[in-house]
Parts: sequence; C-alpha cells; structure tokens
Amino acid sequence: MEPFTVHSSRVAPLDRHDVDTDQILPKQFLKRIERSGFGEFLFWDWREDEGYHLHSERFRDAEILVTGRNFGCGSSREHAPWALQDHGYRAIIAVSFADIFRNNCTKIGILPIELPEHEVRALIDAAHAHGEATITIDLPEQVVHTHDGRRIEFLVDEAVKLRLLNGWDDISLTLDDEALIDRFEREREREGPSTSWLLND
Repeated sequence: MEPFTVHSSRVAPLDRHDVDTDQILPKQFLKRIERSGFGEFLFWDWREDEGYHLHSERFRDAEILVTGRNFGCGSSREHAPWALQDHGYRAIIAVSFADIFRNNCTKIGILPIELPEHEVRALIDAAHAHGEATITIDLPEQVVHTHDGRRIEFLVDEAVKLRLLNGWDDISLTLDDEALIDRFEREREREGPSTSWLLND
C-alpha cells in the first residue's frame, strides 16, 4: 500500500455523527468482488440531501475527510474504507471512530485521526468558510497544521504509525518473516505416516 508521511489537501466536511458503514457504502453495491470501483457509490443515499456537500465541485477532490463522533459504526464490512479510499481520501479526522472501522482503515493505508470535538468543529467550519484552504497532516510528528497556522497534536498507535509510514499491509508484514516461516516449515514435526517415499519416484 502507499506510505503515508506528510500529506496536504483541502478538507471535505461531513457534519454528521454516528455515520455507519451502510451509509458510507449502501449494501446494494457490495456485489463487486474486486477491491476497487466502490468510490462512485460513496454516500449514495445522501447526495440529494440538503446540507450534503462532499460531491460538490468545491469538495470533490479533497483528500481529507473531517466528520463527527462514532464514524464507521455498524457492520464490520471492509467495503466502507475501500470506498473512501477509492474516492480519494487519504485521511479521516473525526471525534471518534468505531474500532473495527478504524482498524480496517489502517490496513489499507488510510490514516484515522481522533481530535477533540471543538477542534473538529473548527476544521469543519473553516472548510465551509475557506473551501480552497488546505491543511497538512504530518504523521512522523503527529501534528495537523491548519490553514491559519495552528498546530494540533494527535495520538497514534506506534505499530500503526510504523505500518503507515512504510506502506506495510498484512501481506508485507508476513513476507518480512518469510525466512522464519520457511525454517518453521522445514523443521516442524509432522504427525501421521511418512510420505517421503513419494519424493523418490
């Protein structure tokens, strides 16, 4: 997956709490077997709602989503973060996340950041007032730099930080131990009858 180090982008504001995975990607779009192509269906049921702005010209190309409490609640489907990533989001800033959703994000390279509610409120208001302004997320320093020069520190699990900085997904981490896995396969005791005679034919 693509490493995440320092990233600057406009902000897309989603001023809602308790956004569940079925609202992020409705169930009728889960038939696809590939991990790509879900972005076009993101927040499908909300696009005509008053106050929904994410697909407007102003915010369409933003790569940082800012939203409220308990983002990603509901089912554990991986398709929701896939859709967010496929749409173009590299990071999500929220007051809080559902645990499984947060973990699913980090496994594909999306950085979830929890900030106090007043900081999230300020970012959402600034996005509406200054739609072209950008913020910068510095993962090595664990700081969000706002468009008006403020620094907001955030916490991140050290193991997650290392994975994101290096672009390591689960397969990468497994392959990093390939020599140990090979040695285990060679040396482990095998129960049952010996079949080594098959190799002599």
